[in-house]
Amino acid sequence: MNLSVFATENSILEKELKGRVAVVIDVLRATSTIVTALANGCKEVIPVMEIEEAVNMAKNYDKNMFLLAGERGTVGINGFHLSNSPLEYTEETVKDKTIIITTTNGTRAIRRAYEAAEVVIGCMLNAAAVAKHLCQENKDVVILCAGTDGKFSLDDVVTAGMVVSYICRNKEEVELDDLALTSRYIYELNKSDLNRLLSHTYHYGKLMEAGFEEDIKYCLKNDVIDLVPHYENGIIRNKGNR
Repeated sequence: MNLSVFATENSILEKELKGRVAVVIDVLRATSTIVTALANGCKEVIPVMEIEEAVNMAKNYDKNMFLLAGERGTVGINGFHLSNSPLEYTEETVKDKTIIITTTNGTRAIRRAYEAAEVVIGCMLNAAAVAKHLCQENKDVVILCAGTDGKFSLDDVVTAGMVVSYICRNKEEVELDDLALTSRYIYELNKSDLNRLLSHTYHYGKLMEAGFEEDIKYCLKNDVIDLVPHYENGIIRNKGNR
């Protein structure tokens, strides 16, 4: 297995996705939110790029069967049902609903990965489940970090390192590129207190200033959700519901 990590969605070329399994990570907070929504019983999640695109897509659904969700610059979108806080996506709120979501970084990265042979959604909450799935698939892997505003974001790279570490622990003959190797070492050196490491980062600080401390605590939980969402034909569903 060859395993590569890319720090931002705009740092990867289409040819680098072809024939590979892509894991998209935006741990603070889009992919954590999507994984949580599916774990709590939502029917499906549709990631879109723009607010207008989300609003227009919602016109195709019965008003009781969809939720508009997302943020811009950490702030919820006026007129939408949900923001990008995973704590809002309770079973009572999302069960059996279609969620149409647009975020600053994460949904762009998901859409960017469409050329891959398979696209899965990862975060710390389901890192072990994702790693197990990748080991079973035994294909070359690209981990695509969303980054923050087009720039490197340590929270995503550390999460990638968590997945890489799990794979290397359970599979022989894994070839890592330089960023995969680096992400693994950063994770393994700091895994006993990831919150302490990430508290120094830009994105963490931005969320703290906006009052999302509880979101951060939740998103940094390890391996509490055992599912692997797949993105296919523009829709994210649990693997069992493909």
